[in-house]
Amino acid sequence: MVTMQKLTPEFNKKYPDIQVKWVTLPENELRQKITLDVASGAGSFDLATVGAYEVPIWAKNGWLEPLTPLFGKYPDIARSYNLSDVLPGVRGALTVGGSLYAVPFYAESSMTYYNKDLFKAAGLTMPAQPTWTQIQTFASKVHNPAKGVYGVCLRGLPGWGENMALFSTMVNTFGGRWFDQGWQAQLNTPAWKSAMTFYVNLVKKYGPPGATGNGFTENLTLMSQGKCGMWVDATVAAGFLSDPSSSKITKSVGFAKAPVGTTPRGNNWYWSWNLAIPKSTKQEDAAFKFLTWATSKEYIALVARTKGTWASVPPGTRTSTYQNANYRKAAGAFSGLVLSSINSADVNKATKDPVPYTGVQYVAIPEFQALGTQVGQYLAGALSGQYTVDQALKLAQDAANKTAREGGYQK
Repeated sequence: MVTMQKLTPEFNKKYPDIQVKWVTLPENELRQKITLDVASGAGSFDLATVGAYEVPIWAKNGWLEPLTPLFGKYPDIARSYNLSDVLPGVRGALTVGGSLYAVPFYAESSMTYYNKDLFKAAGLTMPAQPTWTQIQTFASKVHNPAKGVYGVCLRGLPGWGENMALFSTMVNTFGGRWFDQGWQAQLNTPAWKSAMTFYVNLVKKYGPPGATGNGFTENLTLMSQGKCGMWVDATVAAGFLSDPSSSKITKSVGFAKAPVGTTPRGNNWYWSWNLAIPKSTKQEDAAFKFLTWATSKEYIALVARTKGTWASVPPGTRTSTYQNANYRKAAGAFSGLVLSSINSADVNKATKDPVPYTGVQYVAIPEFQALGTQVGQYLAGALSGQYTVDQALKLAQDAANKTAREGGYQK
């Protein structure tokens, strides 16, 4: 977003009659301010940064302008923009009732990182598609806390976007779900118990101390310093771990798919940051022109020229980026895996059994931010020993049912 703001003068060269005024905020403040504005129809913003979680909720609430008619209104922009170049899974996550409601400027999934030097020393080979059982076995072989090396680093910090982002994918691939078709909570079930027991044992035995304080940033630091045998997290970390200015393991980092349990469904998450036009805008046409400029193939090339490297371009949005020889040269070790991970993440088919919601690592209802964070605290409690797994699951089950009742989902 900082890069996009700096490149706004390039937009003005193309559209000199449109003036862009930026309001840049931290993520939590951004969510709060924009949600209040679009929900009340105040019209303070003509364009908004909206997460993949919010897009279907806001679209159903009638808070966002559908983009499909605007692409029809501007055939020249539609031709040069080439919507079919936007990754299918990303497009699908931003489509509600057959209409597109946002376009992505960044997208990610999750994958497995491992230290090839540690694996070689232990005589291990990472398969292209590991299972969680294999991850546990590998962790036991490379775990050496006396030398400051831990078998596996996983998110333990409570939060719907922190430990629950990872753990929800574990629940999916262990065959679990948040709610059944009647919105009855499914957290106190064998699948959830298997996933939570496995997670707690794995991190307690083979993770770093104080894991409940470790989120994405903390584990990135540990991994980049050579202190983790493995790490399962966001695909965006591949670039950081491959950058000599921020990583000590650039030559020894390996990449594999996110682990699977009893089913491949929902084993890797999906997230994107997107640009959307609030229904309350008074500048729909101008907003559409900026939105399509800032997420176009030409914009991605502009970032590469400005930054001097294709490694800096917005990832996860367009097929053409991954077909570009310059990008493949800059990100060749991981670009194909990132692409296949994003393409395989399906917000509409993330669980073994049918569910009434969309989302891989989240449930696309407004109440999930609070519920996900609450369950994340119970999960952290099980990891720290504050609760047993059974106690944590009972508390989580009660919280989920309360959310479904009070939200009017249970009939």
